[in-house]
Amino acid sequence: MHIMEGFLPLEHALGWSVASAPFLAYGLYAVRRDVQQHPERRMLLGVAAAFSFLLSALKLPSVTGSCSHPTGVGLGALLFGPWVMVPIAFVVLLFQALLLAHGGLTTLGANLFAMGIVGPFCAYAVFRLARALGLPLVAGVFLAACLGDLATYLMTSVQLAWAFPDPVGGFVGSLTKFGGIFALTQIPLAISEGLLTVLVMNALQRFNQEEMRGMHLLQPAKARA
Repeated sequence: MHIMEGFLPLEHALGWSVASAPFLAYGLYAVRRDVQQHPERRMLLGVAAAFSFLLSALKLPSVTGSCSHPTGVGLGALLFGPWVMVPIAFVVLLFQALLLAHGGLTTLGANLFAMGIVGPFCAYAVFRLARALGLPLVAGVFLAACLGDLATYLMTSVQLAWAFPDPVGGFVGSLTKFGGIFALTQIPLAISEGLLTVLVMNALQRFNQEEMRGMHLLQPAKARA
């Protein structure tokens, strides 16, 4: 998913950076507010960041100029909400670009929009819908992590198709090609990420009961309403 350094045209790179900036600004406020209100959750915040960093660093070759890998953003989105994941994803992507040559600085805005904004917000929306429909917590976590991962790659496909439309099929033709190539590796990875996120969530509920107590995630939909 990480679009490599210098791959996007300058106007696209700048445009995605501008689009991501307001989300990042409010996300920083959300992190500060959450830490001030619940300082005991700092460790869980670190777990969410480490989970995303490790999973998204496991890259596989895919589309030219990009790659396939899990994203890990679903866990943090479910624990803290999607806004908190925006600055976490920014730090993850920045460190990966600087230390692992994974992604890039010029494409940081585009990568952040896909992995740090679209992915977490989709995961959170899917989870809330699953709980509103009465699905078990495990099913909601799995669907949220899996579909949040796939939404990230759909967004990356849109970004690449917009920057490099097909000479014959245009944007739609290019989107079909990028999305089809991503799907070969990403669908199995998304399913695996969903299963892993369920395992991690179960472990957190078992060993971090004090920190998890009171989180909206653990409350039934009727109780939240």
